[in-house]
Amino acid sequence: MRKVLPTLAVAVLLATAGCAGSDAGSSGPIVVGSVNALSGAATFPESSQAAKAVFDAANAAGGVNGRRIEYKAIDDKGDPSAAAAAAREVVGGDSAVALVGSSSLIECEINEKYYEQQKILSMPGIGVDPACFSSPNIAPVNVGPFHDMTLTLLYGSEVLKLDDVCALLEIAGNTLPAYQAAIDEWTKITGKKLKYVDSTVPYGGSDYTPYIVKARAAGCKAITVNPVEPDSIGQLKAAQAQGWTDVTWLLLTSVYSENYAKAISNAGAGVYVPAEFYPFTDAAASANQEWRDLMAKNKIPLTSFSQGGYLAAKYFLAVLRGMKGDITRETVTKALREMKPISDPMVGTPYVFGPAQAHHDNTAGWPIKLATGTNKWELSARDWLRIPRS
Repeated sequence: MRKVLPTLAVAVLLATAGCAGSDAGSSGPIVVGSVNALSGAATFPESSQAAKAVFDAANAAGGVNGRRIEYKAIDDKGDPSAAAAAAREVVGGDSAVALVGSSSLIECEINEKYYEQQKILSMPGIGVDPACFSSPNIAPVNVGPFHDMTLTLLYGSEVLKLDDVCALLEIAGNTLPAYQAAIDEWTKITGKKLKYVDSTVPYGGSDYTPYIVKARAAGCKAITVNPVEPDSIGQLKAAQAQGWTDVTWLLLTSVYSENYAKAISNAGAGVYVPAEFYPFTDAAASANQEWRDLMAKNKIPLTSFSQGGYLAAKYFLAVLRGMKGDITRETVTKALREMKPISDPMVGTPYVFGPAQAHHDNTAGWPIKLATGTNKWELSARDWLRIPRS
């Protein structure tokens, strides 16, 4: 039976009522950490900021059975050695009971074995690299770029009924096998194959014209890409410059922002994205209201990154408040391994850490569209799109 996650307001009331927490003799703070890209070439500060806002709200209402959460967000600077040092600082030096709300391009790959050695669990707000989804000690809240690619391909071929779909892949580190597995999953479900694949597309390219010209010459009618925002803007502008305005773009949540929408004047036949959380640009939606209010109060940008950090902290607090006895790394690990699935209207798949050797269970996205000349995202579905369970 699925456990429905209470709102933060209800959870705070539970905390003040002292329904769970530590032994009476344990009154010190509960240290929780995260490792994040807060500086460097690509930064993701909103996830840890949102997690901190959740913990601060809980602390203001009395904490967890009278104990406050001491949250430490450490910068990995996008650097492998800094990522390793950050994990050791918060896990070894600060004796964190868990990591919650991390968001980094590299830290899962760098630290997964260390987390196993230290018997500590991590709940990233935004998992990015493949190790985030293949480690027994890491369970991200988000869908991740690989399921995201399967979802965007499914929407393109099965809902939009597009043929001649191609892929331009920006590959960093060891991500190519994971993206290929995502494409293979789509092929397994649909029986279809991509018409053309180019996995040499660079991150931060100065001119994407050669890649666009080759894709057009290959007969592509739709293109899936895994870009960051500046790269996608460059790719769409290159297509426009070539007069290629009838191509459909099947992209990932990585481009889902209001700034991206404002920057795109010509989206071809449309940019489609499966939002990993309920679309935050749907201002009237009740699903996001509590998150919106908390982000506004703390002046945190409304992005999918802050949605992920918010949910990671919210899930974690729900587990803490269901615990009996002391709250330590050992008992928190046990509680996360044994937790029941938690549902929330902000996501299409219940969250559970559990005892699995890999955690890639969030398989739902909400399709949204950016049309030419609109400069705004719109819902393009009435419900979640889900990857069929095999």
